Amino acid sequence: MSLIVAGRFTTFPAAEDAAQKLFDNGFLGEDVTLFFVNPRGQHARHPLDEHAGAPPTISSAPPPTLHRHQYAVTIGAVAGAVIGVAVFSAFAASMPVVVIAAGTGAYLGALVGRMVHARSRPLEHHDVVHHELRNSGVLVAVHVCPENQMEAARILREAGGADIERATGRWQRGKWADFDPRQTPVPLTDLNQQQA
Repeated sequence: MSLIVAGRFTTFPAAEDAAQKLFDNGFLGEDVTLFFVNPRGQHARHPLDEHAGAPPTISSAPPPTLHRHQYAVTIGAVAGAVIGVAVFSAFAASMPVVVIAAGTGAYLGALVGRMVHARSRPLEHHDVVHHELRNSGVLVAVHVCPENQMEAARILREAGGADIERATGRWQRGKWADFDPRQTPVPLTDLNQQQA
Protein backbone atom coordinates (compact mmCIF):
# COMPACT_ATOMS: atom_id res chain seq x y z
CA MET A 1 0.00 0.00 0.00
CA SER A 2 1.09 3.53 -0.74
CA LEU A 3 0.90 6.57 1.48
CA ILE A 4 -1.24 9.33 -0.05
CA VAL A 5 -1.95 12.92 0.99
CA ALA A 6 -4.86 14.75 -0.65
CA GLY A 7 -6.57 18.13 -0.51
CA ARG A 8 -9.90 19.34 -1.87
CA PHE A 9 -10.27 22.38 -4.13
CA THR A 10 -13.40 24.05 -5.44
CA THR A 11 -12.25 24.46 -9.05
CA PHE A 12 -10.00 22.71 -11.53
CA PRO A 13 -7.83 25.83 -12.08
CA ALA A 14 -7.16 26.06 -8.32
CA ALA A 15 -6.32 22.35 -8.23
CA GLU A 16 -4.01 22.71 -11.25
CA ASP A 17 -2.22 25.63 -9.55
CA ALA A 18 -1.71 23.47 -6.45
CA ALA A 19 -0.33 20.65 -8.60
CA GLN A 20 2.09 23.10 -10.22
CA LYS A 21 3.27 24.22 -6.77
CA LEU A 22 3.90 20.59 -5.89
CA PHE A 23 5.97 20.18 -9.07
CA ASP A 24 7.88 23.38 -8.29
CA ASN A 25 8.79 21.87 -4.90
CA GLY A 26 10.23 18.67 -6.35
CA PHE A 27 7.22 16.33 -6.51
CA LEU A 28 7.13 14.27 -9.71
CA GLY A 29 4.30 14.29 -12.24
CA GLU A 30 3.77 10.55 -11.72
CA ASP A 31 3.16 11.21 -8.01
CA VAL A 32 0.41 13.84 -8.42
CA THR A 33 -3.10 13.41 -9.79
CA LEU A 34 -6.31 15.39 -9.65
CA PHE A 35 -9.91 14.33 -10.20
CA PHE A 36 -13.45 15.45 -9.42
CA VAL A 37 -15.39 13.92 -6.53
CA ASN A 38 -19.18 13.95 -6.96
CA PRO A 39 -21.47 15.31 -4.23
CA ARG A 40 -22.53 12.99 -1.43
CA GLY A 41 -25.02 10.34 -2.43
CA GLN A 42 -24.03 10.41 -6.10
CA HIS A 43 -21.53 7.59 -5.94
CA ALA A 44 -23.82 4.70 -6.80
CA ARG A 45 -22.14 1.97 -8.71
CA HIS A 46 -23.55 -0.65 -11.01
CA PRO A 47 -24.15 -3.91 -9.10
CA LEU A 48 -21.59 -5.68 -11.28
CA ASP A 49 -18.94 -3.15 -10.20
CA GLU A 50 -19.40 -4.23 -6.60
CA HIS A 51 -18.50 -7.83 -7.37
CA ALA A 52 -15.91 -7.49 -10.10
CA GLY A 53 -14.52 -10.87 -11.01
CA ALA A 54 -17.40 -12.80 -9.48
CA PRO A 55 -19.51 -14.88 -11.86
CA PRO A 56 -22.84 -13.26 -12.66
CA THR A 57 -25.91 -14.68 -10.98
CA ILE A 58 -28.94 -15.36 -13.14
CA SER A 59 -32.41 -15.50 -11.69
CA SER A 60 -35.30 -16.91 -13.67
CA ALA A 61 -37.95 -15.21 -11.55
CA PRO A 62 -38.57 -11.46 -11.83
CA PRO A 63 -38.62 -9.42 -8.64
CA PRO A 64 -41.99 -9.75 -6.87
CA THR A 65 -42.95 -6.06 -7.14
CA LEU A 66 -42.20 -6.03 -10.84
CA HIS A 67 -44.30 -9.18 -11.31
CA ARG A 68 -47.33 -7.67 -9.53
CA HIS A 69 -46.97 -4.49 -11.55
CA GLN A 70 -46.82 -6.38 -14.85
CA TYR A 71 -49.82 -8.48 -13.79
CA ALA A 72 -51.95 -5.39 -13.06
CA VAL A 73 -51.00 -3.71 -16.34
CA THR A 74 -51.62 -6.88 -18.37
CA ILE A 75 -55.04 -7.48 -16.81
CA GLY A 76 -55.96 -3.84 -17.46
CA ALA A 77 -54.79 -4.05 -21.08
CA VAL A 78 -56.74 -7.25 -21.79
CA ALA A 79 -59.87 -5.91 -20.11
CA GLY A 80 -59.60 -2.64 -22.03
CA ALA A 81 -59.14 -4.45 -25.36
CA VAL A 82 -62.15 -6.70 -24.72
CA ILE A 83 -64.34 -3.75 -23.72
CA GLY A 84 -63.19 -1.74 -26.74
CA VAL A 85 -64.01 -4.58 -29.16
CA ALA A 86 -67.34 -5.26 -27.48
CA VAL A 87 -68.48 -1.65 -27.62
CA PHE A 88 -67.55 -1.08 -31.24
CA SER A 89 -68.83 -4.48 -32.36
CA ALA A 90 -72.22 -3.65 -30.87
CA PHE A 91 -72.46 -0.69 -33.22
CA ALA A 92 -71.51 -2.85 -36.24
CA ALA A 93 -68.30 -0.96 -36.91
CA SER A 94 -65.91 -2.00 -39.67
CA MET A 95 -62.93 -4.26 -38.90
CA PRO A 96 -60.29 -1.44 -38.93
CA VAL A 97 -62.39 0.55 -36.45
CA VAL A 98 -62.70 -2.52 -34.17
CA VAL A 99 -58.90 -3.08 -34.30
CA ILE A 100 -58.26 0.58 -33.47
CA ALA A 101 -60.80 0.37 -30.65
CA ALA A 102 -59.06 -2.75 -29.29
CA GLY A 103 -55.70 -0.97 -29.32
CA THR A 104 -57.09 2.14 -27.68
CA GLY A 105 -58.92 0.03 -25.10
CA ALA A 106 -55.75 -1.93 -24.37
CA TYR A 107 -53.78 1.26 -23.86
CA LEU A 108 -56.40 2.80 -21.57
CA GLY A 109 -56.80 -0.49 -19.70
CA ALA A 110 -53.05 -0.72 -19.13
CA LEU A 111 -53.07 2.85 -17.86
CA VAL A 112 -55.93 2.08 -15.47
CA GLY A 113 -54.17 -1.13 -14.36
CA ARG A 114 -51.01 0.83 -13.61
CA MET A 115 -52.97 3.42 -11.62
CA VAL A 116 -54.87 0.75 -9.67
CA HIS A 117 -51.59 -1.00 -8.85
CA ALA A 118 -50.03 2.29 -7.71
CA ARG A 119 -53.01 3.08 -5.47
CA SER A 120 -53.08 -0.42 -3.96
CA ARG A 121 -49.54 -0.13 -2.62
CA PRO A 122 -49.22 1.38 0.84
CA LEU A 123 -47.66 4.81 0.93
CA GLU A 124 -44.09 4.59 2.02
CA HIS A 125 -41.88 7.39 3.10
CA HIS A 126 -38.17 6.85 2.74
CA ASP A 127 -35.69 9.40 3.97
CA VAL A 128 -32.59 9.17 1.88
CA VAL A 129 -29.69 9.20 4.26
CA HIS A 130 -26.18 9.38 2.96
CA HIS A 131 -23.55 8.46 5.47
CA GLU A 132 -20.77 9.72 3.26
CA LEU A 133 -18.61 12.38 4.83
CA ARG A 134 -16.42 13.37 1.89
CA ASN A 135 -17.19 16.79 0.43
CA SER A 136 -17.53 17.37 -3.29
CA GLY A 137 -14.77 19.09 -5.22
CA VAL A 138 -11.55 18.57 -7.12
CA LEU A 139 -9.19 16.33 -5.18
CA VAL A 140 -5.45 16.69 -5.63
CA ALA A 141 -3.81 13.47 -4.47
CA VAL A 142 -0.09 13.09 -3.92
CA HIS A 143 1.84 9.83 -3.61
CA VAL A 144 4.19 10.53 -0.70
CA CYS A 145 6.60 8.85 1.69
CA PRO A 146 6.65 9.39 5.47
CA GLU A 147 9.47 11.94 5.08
CA ASN A 148 7.66 14.28 2.67
CA GLN A 149 4.00 13.83 3.58
CA MET A 150 3.86 16.96 5.77
CA GLU A 151 5.56 18.99 3.03
CA ALA A 152 2.92 17.87 0.50
CA ALA A 153 0.14 18.67 2.98
CA ARG A 154 1.61 22.12 3.68
CA ILE A 155 1.82 22.93 -0.04
CA LEU A 156 -1.79 21.82 -0.60
CA ARG A 157 -2.98 23.89 2.38
CA GLU A 158 -1.04 27.01 1.31
CA ALA A 159 -2.44 26.64 -2.22
CA GLY A 160 -5.95 26.91 -0.79
CA GLY A 161 -6.74 23.24 -0.30
CA ALA A 162 -9.35 22.20 2.25
CA ASP A 163 -9.95 18.93 4.05
CA ILE A 164 -6.32 17.82 3.86
CA GLU A 165 -6.31 14.06 4.39
CA ARG A 166 -3.96 11.12 4.66
CA ALA A 167 -4.75 7.72 3.18
CA THR A 168 -3.23 4.43 2.21
CA GLY A 169 -4.12 2.98 -1.12
CA ARG A 170 -2.95 1.54 -4.40
CA TRP A 171 -1.01 4.05 -6.49
CA GLN A 172 -0.70 2.81 -10.07
CA ARG A 173 0.40 4.59 -13.23
CA GLY A 174 0.26 8.00 -11.62
CA LYS A 175 -3.22 7.58 -10.13
CA TRP A 176 -4.92 6.62 -6.89
CA ALA A 177 -6.22 3.35 -8.32
CA ASP A 178 -8.47 2.20 -5.47
CA PHE A 179 -9.93 5.58 -4.43
CA ASP A 180 -13.46 5.14 -3.07
CA PRO A 181 -15.41 8.39 -2.64
CA ARG A 182 -17.75 6.67 -0.17
CA GLN A 183 -14.93 6.05 2.30
CA THR A 184 -14.68 8.53 5.14
CA PRO A 185 -11.54 10.65 4.74
CA VAL A 186 -8.94 10.55 7.50
CA PRO A 187 -7.93 14.16 8.21
CA LEU A 188 -4.28 14.96 8.54
CA THR A 189 -4.98 16.38 12.00
CA ASP A 190 -1.51 17.81 12.62
CA LEU A 191 -1.83 20.28 9.76
CA ASN A 192 -5.61 20.85 10.03
CA GLN A 193 -5.30 21.83 13.71
CA GLN A 194 -2.43 24.23 13.00
CA GLN A 195 -4.58 26.09 10.46
CA ALA A 196 -7.73 26.27 12.64
